[in-house]
Amino acid sequence: MNHVRPARWRTRWRRFHARLSLRTRLALSHVMVVLVAVGAMSGTRELMNGPAHDYLDPDAMGLWSGAAAAVVAAVVMSRFLVRPLDTVRAATHRLAEGRYDHVLDLPSEPGLAALVADVNTLAAALADTERRRARLVSEVAHEMKTPITILRGQIEGLADGIFAPDDAMFASLTDDLDRLRRLASDLSSLSRVEEGAFVLHRKRFDVAALARATAERLRPQYDDQRVALTVAADTPAITSCDPDRIAQVLVNLLGNALAACDHDGHVSISVRSDAGTGPDAPPQVLVLVTDDGVGITAGDLNRIFSRFERLEHPGRPAPAGGSGIGLTIARGIARAHGGDVTASSFGPGNGATFTLRIPMAPM
Repeated sequence: MNHVRPARWRTRWRRFHARLSLRTRLALSHVMVVLVAVGAMSGTRELMNGPAHDYLDPDAMGLWSGAAAAVVAAVVMSRFLVRPLDTVRAATHRLAEGRYDHVLDLPSEPGLAALVADVNTLAAALADTERRRARLVSEVAHEMKTPITILRGQIEGLADGIFAPDDAMFASLTDDLDRLRRLASDLSSLSRVEEGAFVLHRKRFDVAALARATAERLRPQYDDQRVALTVAADTPAITSCDPDRIAQVLVNLLGNALAACDHDGHVSISVRSDAGTGPDAPPQVLVLVTDDGVGITAGDLNRIFSRFERLEHPGRPAPAGGSGIGLTIARGIARAHGGDVTASSFGPGNGATFTLRIPMAPM
């Protein structure tokens, strides 16, 4: 039974301690330090001068007066130390309510300044996420509005006898339905990218052969826009991948390169194996898509992989029909394979190179 009572007291102490605010704990800790110091000084005084029974002795009065002043200072200091934390706490409540526009001033204490800076960074990130969420709704509504409006007009025209139900009309209806289907597919792929829920059907496959087939599939579009497309993928590059997903990445990269070029431009796609050096650089299959088009500024090289980010170039309209999530999906597919997609450019007007990296399959 003896061990039950200490356990009960420990439980009560924990409950009492949990009810105390941080400010109270700091004040009590300072007070305890002061009392221990006073007690030590009193004990030292008695050892040196003998027992002192006169509590009105000037030395004793000075000692206790100093202790009282120290206690008051401890309470004041605890309030001063906790005030920045109260400010951070209020800021987190505002973030929870969806208010991201308030920026906290950095305190002078380095540790608290780092905490406040992190809260400000979190607020900025949440504000950017909210902006993208609103833009998502706007972009999806815009992308769906046009084909739906066209479909409605065509169907009403067919019903009223204005349009003839011929092959051209049905082809137009099919194009608009395909546009809606592609948008729905892109949004579904984006959702899987952000959830990390891509299902890959891996098998050993030659990425070089896949690059050649994808280039030939898109060559008619290149010919229509008078953009030259060269392929350097003669050496097999075998790896374990989902060929349908990798083809999706290649279609996106080649499509973006085509959109970046003017007439008589040039795009190349090459595939090679990189043996890598050291444990941090394993063997990889590299696919490089290079164009001589509009180029990318240094500040946009990573931003273009964010969802719904479509670069605007002066005097050049944005590609029609793009949803702004193709590169986000492409990078998500590459990372699901353990690789990545990166971009490089020498700046506006100097073209760009997109590199797909896929870990090499063990032989």
